[in-house]
Amino acid sequence: MRQTERLAADAAGLAQAAAILRRGGLVAFPTETVYGLGADATDAEAVARIYAAKERPSFNPLIAHVDSFESAKKQGLFDETAARLAEAFWPGPLTLVVPVAPTCMISDLARAGLDSIGLRVPAHPLAHALLEQTGRPVAAPSANRSGRVSPTDADHVLGDLDGRIDAVLDGGAAQVGVESTIVSCLGGTPRLLRPGGVAREAIEALIGAKLETGSEAGTNPLAPGMLASHYAPRAQVRLNATNIRPGEAALLFGAEPLSGAETARATLNLSKNGDLVEAAAHLFSYLRQLDASGAATIAVSSIPETGLGEAINDRLRRAAAER
Repeated sequence: MRQTERLAADAAGLAQAAAILRRGGLVAFPTETVYGLGADATDAEAVARIYAAKERPSFNPLIAHVDSFESAKKQGLFDETAARLAEAFWPGPLTLVVPVAPTCMISDLARAGLDSIGLRVPAHPLAHALLEQTGRPVAAPSANRSGRVSPTDADHVLGDLDGRIDAVLDGGAAQVGVESTIVSCLGGTPRLLRPGGVAREAIEALIGAKLETGSEAGTNPLAPGMLASHYAPRAQVRLNATNIRPGEAALLFGAEPLSGAETARATLNLSKNGDLVEAAAHLFSYLRQLDASGAATIAVSSIPETGLGEAINDRLRRAAAER
């Protein structure tokens, strides 16, 4: 178990927090809503450590925090309405779900394999300074174990995550105390995915229309607080495979070979060493690569249900579901 440092809200604390994030570590930090558990959003292994620390049972997409609207436009595509919302409410407690930009650097794991991304520019001065010094998007769900109450000060964070993360940047109590409002801007009328720190009425007044509400079609989260379709491969997915049939693509785990692997159309190993953090980091990109091989079926080795294995298997079961 690592030692979690409590960093002061000063120049030295900020510099240390940014250095930890840049090297792939986990830092809890204050925003105006609640404390977030931050990792470099461009580093899939760092993002996997968020899920491990939170004991999150499935790979829901994570909000990526950036230091400005200009930075956000490098990661997502903003139509006229999304741009108006960003200009009106950023920095602030509003997350916008937009299509991924061609220049997006945010990892597949942070996006849960989706072609959209939730972006926010926080207003808290400490969060803003940390993002500027880190110099890259920071994925940051609430800094608590999955299913527990969101933290609004550093003591709350340490009560849940002490020894599980590298540091907490202590900026005192959060001001808003509830999570950001999430609005989807993926075409058509914007949709309210989660109420939060920006009131629905303020958004509707700006866009001159009522927000759509409720879940979109599908069974998997598009963003925190709603349901919609994850990326699903074109190929069928066959779980707990003990052999590879001719022409199948193979998604392996661990050092043990599967019989018939030499006949596979394509083969990738999530982690030859059986490291579940490494496996989680590779999951979405490897599914995409094997799907692109043209195989009709992707055969997947058994993966333990312990630790991050629970989340990996949850995602694989969704990918294998009848559709």
